[in-house]
Amino acid sequence: MKHVLARIGQAAVVLFVAFAATFVLLQALPGDALMIKFENPELGLSAEQIAALRESYGVDIPLPQQFWHTLTGFLAGDFGYSIQNGTPVTQMLAEAAPQTITLAVTAFLLAVLIAVSLAFLSSLTRFAWLRGFLRGLPGVFVSVPVFWLGIVLIQVFSFQLKLVPVIGADPVQGLILPVLTLAVPISAPLAQILVRSIDEVELAPFVSVVRAKGASRRRVLWSNVAKNAILPTVTIAGVLLGELIGGAVVTETVFGRTGIGRLTEQAVSAQDTPVLQAIVVLSALAFVLTNLAVDLLYPVLDPRLRRVSRGSAAPASAPVLEGAAA
Repeated sequence: MKHVLARIGQAAVVLFVAFAATFVLLQALPGDALMIKFENPELGLSAEQIAALRESYGVDIPLPQQFWHTLTGFLAGDFGYSIQNGTPVTQMLAEAAPQTITLAVTAFLLAVLIAVSLAFLSSLTRFAWLRGFLRGLPGVFVSVPVFWLGIVLIQVFSFQLKLVPVIGADPVQGLILPVLTLAVPISAPLAQILVRSIDEVELAPFVSVVRAKGASRRRVLWSNVAKNAILPTVTIAGVLLGELIGGAVVTETVFGRTGIGRLTEQAVSAQDTPVLQAIVVLSALAFVLTNLAVDLLYPVLDPRLRRVSRGSAAPASAPVLEGAAA
């Protein structure tokens, strides 16, 4: 319980720092988005009306009061109003979030499938050239820019092969290319960590013991090596899942999808600071919650960490990896 409370406290500190840093940086931006929008002569607003608008947005008070007002509003679930269109930011996020969540989760699941397939196929194959090819693919994937990959996929699968329509696509068709665009770069570090973990676990003494008992390579890999090799991958998977929002910004812009990414691009163009502040804080919240879940899940996957979290030191002769009795 003490470990859980400590991790929750650290998560709260990270969120507060993210909120404070975002507030300060947005306030430091040149220009005043509110004045740029409402001082337009075409709107015909008087000085009194502009002053009333500034008061309604809470920008007519000193910065420390603005900080406190914004912080308490966020804690209460009130993100204010968009400067660009006057819509509550909460409503805008509620409309955009489901699209981005669907895209991010689907892309993450596909990335895991690609990474696991590459790692285990490269470990099972008996052909050195094929093993080298499969293990070299993650290095290629990680170096591919997301925007370039999205454009290439559109050009090949939509314009050349005409397999996936870009205009007039149904919800499932509209997900195929964006999911591929996000999943390929994300799968690369997952596959690299998993391959390295498999290689390290296969050198462990207990694997040699299991093989000496006559177990096939496939059985050893799936029954003994996999459950130990997967542990380091869980950590990087949590980090990558939290970073998918950043990838969605580029992907949704390239494919013209409605979501948090597209909303971010529009808010940046219009200097819509309430929307930007809410998106950054919610992205930080998603990242922190994902990593908190990974931290809490790790002792469930690794019994050794349960012993450490209960305050008992592991003996010096404790096995490095689980599974020696298999």
